[in-house]
Amino acid sequence: MYKSTLRPLLFRFDPEWVHHFTFKTLKKIGKTSAFKKFMKNKFQVEDPRLAREVFGLRFKNPVGLAAGFDKDAKLFQELSDLGFGFIEIGTLTPKPQPGNEKKRLFRLKEDNAIINRMGFNNDGVEAAVERLKRNRNVLVGGNIGKNKATPNEKAVEDYTICFNALYDFVDYFVVNVSSPNTPNLRELQDKAPLTNLLKTLQNLNAEKPKQKPILLKIAPDLTDAQLMDIIDIVKETNIAGVIATNTTISREGLTSEHKNETGGLSGKPLKNRATEVIRFLSEKSNKAFPIIGVGGIHSAEDALEKLEAGASLIQLYTGFIYEGPGLIKKINRAILTKEA
Repeated sequence: MYKSTLRPLLFRFDPEWVHHFTFKTLKKIGKTSAFKKFMKNKFQVEDPRLAREVFGLRFKNPVGLAAGFDKDAKLFQELSDLGFGFIEIGTLTPKPQPGNEKKRLFRLKEDNAIINRMGFNNDGVEAAVERLKRNRNVLVGGNIGKNKATPNEKAVEDYTICFNALYDFVDYFVVNVSSPNTPNLRELQDKAPLTNLLKTLQNLNAEKPKQKPILLKIAPDLTDAQLMDIIDIVKETNIAGVIATNTTISREGLTSEHKNETGGLSGKPLKNRATEVIRFLSEKSNKAFPIIGVGGIHSAEDALEKLEAGASLIQLYTGFIYEGPGLIKKINRAILTKEA
């Protein structure tokens, strides 16, 4: 129904408008008992064999929603009802910011992809905290970044503010230094500044009553040498794991109208490279840390490929938009079938 009826209708309109329209609609109907019952029967797969213990947390299933969809923690409860095992909010910054100028979100329908240059548009971390206070048992990750106006020399301060504000309200953290849409942000992936940033957050973490897992989200555009640096950094800083990968700046093989738009590319064209990065990190580190695999998952087979490459968990974003919530159920059923 989604791909045959709803998606063609929604894809007639501007993608950012559709995003906000969908949020408003789900917010209105998502709290009703009828909606919850329908979602449970239609999309959720409840089976203890799907549960995963990863970096000290128990996930009811390994299929999560990637950051960028529910930036401001406005819909994590309703999205969880669609069958996701966990929801990652953000990227959040200390101060609210509008992001980049519109138009900044483009569908590449022939390529089953999206290009975005949103630029960390969000209401600020404190607004998200107020919404997270109403959380009812949803496992939530907090993806954190820096404000556009903050120079890289002071970036650590922004990440520290977000970490302290979110600490009591999220289950794990993700340090985002890999978005291509904030000027110079990816420079923070270099070994020295990244090590300093992660050590600072880990020191803060050690002072808390209970340490929360801190993960690093990396770009798919890193070289093998840079990926080896990432392995060294994870070991040196003792963070909990890595999310592989963010969007790419590559445009190889695209055919769609908007293929030359600037921004980060997500969706099917990213599938192979994301899997390569997961496999490289897993093999070269001897599976020393958990990896959350994300990038180009549009089918159950794509998800299994990420898990077989070394991912402990996976996340959806563009595949969720193109394939609909039924994809979550298909993946979870495929995992059960494979493990039977």
